[in-house]
Amino acid sequence: MDPKILTLQQWIDESQNIVFFGGAGVSTESGIPDFRSVDGLYNQSYSYPPETILSSSFFSQNPAEFYRFYREKMLIQGAKPNAAHRKLAELEQAGKLKAVVTQNIDGLHQAAGSKAVYELHGSTLRNYCVRCKKKYPVSFLLETTGVPRCTETNCGAIVRPDVVLYEEGLDPDVISGAVNAIRNADMLIIGGTSLVVYPAAGLVNYYTGKKLVLINKSQTNMDSSADLAINAPIGQVFSQITVG
Repeated sequence: MDPKILTLQQWIDESQNIVFFGGAGVSTESGIPDFRSVDGLYNQSYSYPPETILSSSFFSQNPAEFYRFYREKMLIQGAKPNAAHRKLAELEQAGKLKAVVTQNIDGLHQAAGSKAVYELHGSTLRNYCVRCKKKYPVSFLLETTGVPRCTETNCGAIVRPDVVLYEEGLDPDVISGAVNAIRNADMLIIGGTSLVVYPAAGLVNYYTGKKLVLINKSQTNMDSSADLAINAPIGQVFSQITVG
């Protein structure tokens, strides 16, 4: 076995308060494209850049175009948890992993069985009316066309995804929970993220321990700061880890 994998296994065995911080790379092995890879959304052609379409101002001014893009590119049907999601859930069930902090909005950590999940950017699985706050499942968006409207009598306001759009702030309660988890961790595993999306990426700075692990397919600017850096797909790495 690769010496780095052996070190990762040893540190996991020794630790009792692990926190995982993950990004889009965790879900690419489930068939969900990330934004910044060669095949990601930022490298495809649309009338507007994805950052523009997925912004609060664009949603307010052009909801029809927002939902055309959102339904086509953000609602990935049939995606299943991969080896990384499943291993993290297994580590939580064993009492070793205390929290998952994710930038992803696909709900795959919960689908794999993880309970303590801080979704920094919300979830595509949740939607709500902007006026009366009635909640709607993702199926409501998939079964409607155009701009989805609230079905409550005398309402009819727009139903929006419970995701953090560009220009919007992160949920302070989610941030607080994530910061506390990272601050108290005896091991922090960062996986599947290029650590360029702020303020989310800045949360890793709250970790002060000696077991900072960075697992990413390509190198990041933080590799040299990590106690252990592994450049490989995270599902491939985690599939080699055993939970005692």
